[in-house]
Amino acid sequence: MPTDQPIAAKHGSQLTVVRRDGSSTAFDQAKISVAVTKAFLAVEGAEAGATHRVRDLVTDLTGRVVDALTSRGDSRRSVQVEDIQDQVELALMRAGEHQVARAYVLYREERTKARTPADPAGITEKPAITVRATDGSTAPLDVDRLRVIVAEAAKGLDSVDPELILDETLGSCYDGIAQHEVELALVMAARAYVETEPQYSFAASRLLLDQIRREALGRVHGEPRQASQADMTEAYPAYFPEYIRTGIEAGQLDPELAAFDLTRLAAAIRPERDLDFAFLGLQTLYDRYLLHIDKVRYELPQAFFLRVAMGMALREDDREARAIQFYELLSSFRFMSSTPTLFNSGTTRPQLSSCFLTTVEDDLAGIFTKIRNNALLAKYSGGLGNDWTPVRGIGAKIRGTNGESQGVVPFLKIANDTAVAVNQGGKRKGAVCAYLETWHIDIEEFLDLRKNTGDERRRTHDMNTANWVPDLFMQRVEADGQWTLFSPDEVPDLHDLYGAAFAEAYRGYEEAAERGEIRVFRRVRAVELWRRMLTVLFETGHPWITFKDACNLRSPQQHDGVVHSSNLCTEITLNTTVDETAVCNLGSVNLVAHLTEGGLDAELLRDTVKTAVRMLDNVIDVNFYTTPESERANQRHRPVGLGLMGFADALFTLRIPYSSDEAVAFADSSMEQISYHAIDASSDLAAERGRYSSYDGSLWSQGILPIDSIALLRNARDGDVIVDEGKQLDWDALRDKVLRTGMRNSNVMAIAPTATISNICGVSQSIEPTYSNLFVKSNMSGEFTVANPYLVAELKARGLWDQVMVSDLKYHDGILAGIERIPADLRELYATAFEIDPQWLVKAASRRQKWIDQAQSLNLYMSAPSGRALDELYRSAWRHGLKTTYYLRSQSATHVEKSTLKGTDGRLNAVPVALPEPALPEPAGAMCAIDDPECEACQ
Repeated sequence: MPTDQPIAAKHGSQLTVVRRDGSSTAFDQAKISVAVTKAFLAVEGAEAGATHRVRDLVTDLTGRVVDALTSRGDSRRSVQVEDIQDQVELALMRAGEHQVARAYVLYREERTKARTPADPAGITEKPAITVRATDGSTAPLDVDRLRVIVAEAAKGLDSVDPELILDETLGSCYDGIAQHEVELALVMAARAYVETEPQYSFAASRLLLDQIRREALGRVHGEPRQASQADMTEAYPAYFPEYIRTGIEAGQLDPELAAFDLTRLAAAIRPERDLDFAFLGLQTLYDRYLLHIDKVRYELPQAFFLRVAMGMALREDDREARAIQFYELLSSFRFMSSTPTLFNSGTTRPQLSSCFLTTVEDDLAGIFTKIRNNALLAKYSGGLGNDWTPVRGIGAKIRGTNGESQGVVPFLKIANDTAVAVNQGGKRKGAVCAYLETWHIDIEEFLDLRKNTGDERRRTHDMNTANWVPDLFMQRVEADGQWTLFSPDEVPDLHDLYGAAFAEAYRGYEEAAERGEIRVFRRVRAVELWRRMLTVLFETGHPWITFKDACNLRSPQQHDGVVHSSNLCTEITLNTTVDETAVCNLGSVNLVAHLTEGGLDAELLRDTVKTAVRMLDNVIDVNFYTTPESERANQRHRPVGLGLMGFADALFTLRIPYSSDEAVAFADSSMEQISYHAIDASSDLAAERGRYSSYDGSLWSQGILPIDSIALLRNARDGDVIVDEGKQLDWDALRDKVLRTGMRNSNVMAIAPTATISNICGVSQSIEPTYSNLFVKSNMSGEFTVANPYLVAELKARGLWDQVMVSDLKYHDGILAGIERIPADLRELYATAFEIDPQWLVKAASRRQKWIDQAQSLNLYMSAPSGRALDELYRSAWRHGLKTTYYLRSQSATHVEKSTLKGTDGRLNAVPVALPEPALPEPAGAMCAIDDPECEACQ
């Protein structure tokens, strides 16, 4: 068996081994051979050492272990003894030598016990430890209270061992440790085991909750206070009125909240729902959402949800009843409002809207007014979409100076730098997306904005960009025709035209150019421009591909303007003018929270959607508007965007693979129900509160619902649309109701990315497939190991969940295809994003799009992109009637760290350990910014 002695150097390797006492020594692979040989001898007897089979196996297994430890090619690293032994154990299991591996595991456990004598309670005794409070005073470490807190954290979690957490915690403590470090040690002890047992995520969350309780109760009551979860049934009602008072005195909460019946509201709080957070969700809430004074939180999670609900109920007649109704929806995770609403509802600056769309005028005053508005809108957490098409291009004449324009790019550079400077109060990086139509003379320079080469003065590395593509261009691509680029000052009406009217005017301008009547233009082969668009999209991730005509031809508001762009995340399609900044107010239904054994609970979903639409409509009236253009548009049209999240979780629960006709059908049926109930709810609100002011003349007023507007797109394209128009619900009755009653909102649906709110609810993002079954997620709250709990449960049920499986998942980056032990049905069900043919994503999105009056944030994944594949994919998206697409995601060189959390972030003072991973290809394209800590998208 291997000894506890460190391994010596050999062959000049500079890899070092960290002893258990913290000292280090050089690496020697001979000791690995000895360890493996002794493992065989312990099982097969002394004579086994002389057999060729064992000698060959020892040589092979030793090589595997050494390769695993050194395959990165960087020998200037260190590993711990335990990590080397982990690799030995893993090599034995993969070689099928299970009895030898088990003997080896038992030996390691015996050695661990021998090194760590236990006390009668099973907990390692340490010398007396004092804890330093924030005021500098000291007191003995209260181990009994730690036991209570840990026991509470493990309650109801069958796979969580409280003694293990407590032992790990005490092992991290030292004399004079600060109180906050003790709390951190508790959390980290539980977090260390998340990758092997997802239930530890809930335990870690509950331990973090103890820290939040200490902070909040102490800050609100003005004296140090600690409370267990059991205490909170009485503590929450006493705390809540004082919390409101504290927030108002700090100038953070709206004084109007004090006018609510706070006793009635406090009695409605559900303390037990604090236990429903997974660790990532609560940590995100703690870091970014809970209100604080000088970085000391005074807002508890259920108070947070109730505060948000109160803010949206301010104008209601029975506002306490409505606040409780809204609170129930939020705290149960059935629906979650978007991040700006969660940040700001009930505060003195209630900017609750998510997305703002603007059109930029073609003059200096207009350009800089819009850049200024970008700053004001971004300050309070808004995501921005700017339509830059009206700005004249390079070489266009400037009449006032008799000079020539430098084009749109220099102004985009300024807009880019503004987004960096205004970072949403330090909560989220300012984010903006610039849109340009494909006929603009500057389109080729626009395509290069995100490149890492070229003139830096004409690059915008922090700004998102998107192509606004008319159908005529796609038709020219299909026909391999010519395409003409113009400067908008010479073709001003193209900006406001779409469909047949655009095609007619465009051809007229081409003829005028032929006659010499157009000063600035250039002809290109449409296919060549299309190829360049796709090439740059693959290389830089931008500009995204969005479709102008589909957005306009199916817009309910085409009687009152034009959709000139989408937003930051490509799900909002609202009209913009110089005088109106389009605004959308977002929230998302959690699909998986509405599932039963028979599928979606229709009645529960109807109730959720009805309440959610009311909440979103209320946002418009209580909102704080930073520009008059945004207030004017929001009050006139009252658009909202109800979306969904947890789609992948729902498929797992229903045992439907993403790559299947059944998944496409579920996308269809689930969105049909949401659409039906959302339209019905808005019509009910119209009966109660009145129609939106620009209703007359809309598609709604003509009895044309989103499902009906497909015919408008089909007619404009001469039938060149692939959209299934099947339906299951009674749409005739709803159509009659809308004609009779009207609509409260010009638009009611949009599927946003839900990048952050899905973390809060502990479900998969939006309509996204699973990225990986075991991965480290990064956001502004840090890095978090996330294991797919559905997969873990299935593997446990089949007796396949063990440390070797965890190591295999890491080794294969959370992808099951290469793990032979996993049955084929599970590999199909839990296939990850890059294993799914992206055409399945397009088909599912097409089925959703037919029900939606706006659009959806649709990421497309390609494991091996090629020019042909990209061309086919994006032409398919256009032909399937999609309005927009979002990021193109391709494989990245950043994968799951090949180490255990216990070695990396499971200890307070751990030495970082990174076991080697196999050589990986360089990234073939841009990663989606949803996983970028600097970008949390709309939500």
